[in-house]
Amino acid sequence: MDQLLWYQYLLIGLIFVWSGFVRSGLGFGGAALSLPFLLLIDDRPLLFLPVIAIHLLVFSSATVLTNLYRARQEKAGGDAFAASIDWHYLRYALAIMIVPKLLGVFGLITLPAAVMSGIIFVIVSIYAVGYILNRPFRSNSPAVDALFLMIGGYISGSSLIGAPLIIAVFANHVEKQRLRDTLFVLWFILVTIKMAAFIYAGIDLQLIHQLWLLPCAALGHLAGLRLHQRMLERESPLFFRLLGSALLLISLIGILRSLLQS
Repeated sequence: MDQLLWYQYLLIGLIFVWSGFVRSGLGFGGAALSLPFLLLIDDRPLLFLPVIAIHLLVFSSATVLTNLYRARQEKAGGDAFAASIDWHYLRYALAIMIVPKLLGVFGLITLPAAVMSGIIFVIVSIYAVGYILNRPFRSNSPAVDALFLMIGGYISGSSLIGAPLIIAVFANHVEKQRLRDTLFVLWFILVTIKMAAFIYAGIDLQLIHQLWLLPCAALGHLAGLRLHQRMLERESPLFFRLLGSALLLISLIGILRSLLQS
């Protein structure tokens, strides 16, 4: 990331503000809703995924620990962990997702950057169409649950953008008030596995750029906390349709660019 132009650094900083905003506001989407924009600046996923992964570790743990502290204070020493996080379903889902997750990480490290970038744009465009039509992924049977978790685990391993599929399952089995913190714990575990693979494979973690990208994401994170409370109080289909339209446009541009370069 050291050979980019000044305006590219500016755009990357703004995208990471957006990334922090959607991650804390929705409980997911820090990667899926920002990676397509980043890949238009530089089409190497491994340039940005380590940065996104570290942000996920920092902000997911900070949010969960803060909420657990508040819950413990309100319950005067009660079981705050049980109140905030659905550990039972979390363990069940991880047992299904772990093998596809590892296969996805292997694919990310071994596939050419251009191929991986194209796959990411295609996946995000599918998500975007669902948002535009207000038809997100839905699961209504144990078999579909398991399928979504396995596919979501693989996509999460390969690109950190498996959240929409995973949430389609978790939203049916975890109470709404506990959903975001449960998902944050899940993201933390999945990203820890990915970071271990990055370190083992000798991937550059872009640690020097965390000095300025972490504050950018922190600004978005604080703003997103306000959005989360509003999302709990009412649904926002218009927000998701606008978001889906922007993602679809960006993804189509990315797919077209990949085809022209091949």
